Amino acid sequence: MLGTIIKGIGGFYYVKASGTVYECKARGIFRNQKITPMIGDKAEIEINGDKGSITKILPRASFLIRPPVANVDTMMLVAAAAAPEPNLFVIDKMLVNAEISNIRPAICINKTDIKPREDIAEIYSKAGYSVFEVSAETETGTEELTAYLKDKTTAFAGLSGVGKSSLLSIITKDSLETGSVSEKLRRGKHTTRHVELFELSDGGFVLDTPGFSSLEVEGIKAEDLWRYFPEMADSENKCRFRGCSHINEPDCFVKEKLQNGEMAPSRYESYKQIYTKLKAVKEWDKK
Repeated sequence: MLGTIIKGIGGFYYVKASGTVYECKARGIFRNQKITPMIGDKAEIEINGDKGSITKILPRASFLIRPPVANVDTMMLVAAAAAPEPNLFVIDKMLVNAEISNIRPAICINKTDIKPREDIAEIYSKAGYSVFEVSAETETGTEELTAYLKDKTTAFAGLSGVGKSSLLSIITKDSLETGSVSEKLRRGKHTTRHVELFELSDGGFVLDTPGFSSLEVEGIKAEDLWRYFPEMADSENKCRFRGCSHINEPDCFVKEKLQNGEMAPSRYESYKQIYTKLKAVKEWDKK
């Protein structure tokens, strides 16, 4: 039977298969092969009553390291239109990290009832991302967001205070108070640290990514950074100089796009900052 691992606690994995959740143990062969089942894994299981054994882990299409989750289709980056004011540089770093992990990001702008922010929607729509403007307070725009999540596994990410838990409470139709949902969805201070997929009534799963221990872009070369900015992805071999950094060189295709309004200045500034940081790390590693 084929299913999805939705939760793992104390060496037990809970696998949703054919409409039922089975408590499963992983076969010893995985330990020998140094394979650890992850939440989100597609797994083959053998059933004995209401319990089972995981016999095979299917290849992963994508995975996150923090938190450890496999086969995430979409990273929904939640920002607040106000309170707190959005940090576009942090959003851009989160977008790049999602792209590196082979996960398609989308943007959700919450708290539009406080302060509509057309500029954020324009910046990221121009970059080719799906953008949702919502208010968890009034539930405006949440139907369109929920429709987008159908049949996908979506990780919700964002800094504290942006209203992730309130949105997840609406999306999962959880009747608990927001504080309880927060405790349930996040790694609480006094609870077992685990990640869980929550199934949506119309199909698909959502999960929270509780906090960020690091917001740095890692694991790629500075020279490859442009590949993870969708509005720059068509720039290969179109600049005057081969291996153009898109920063100091003349006759640069990306800078032409910037001047023509095809790329938002904030996105280009984020590119330059991340590029400089990656370049510095690379030079340090050489020493």
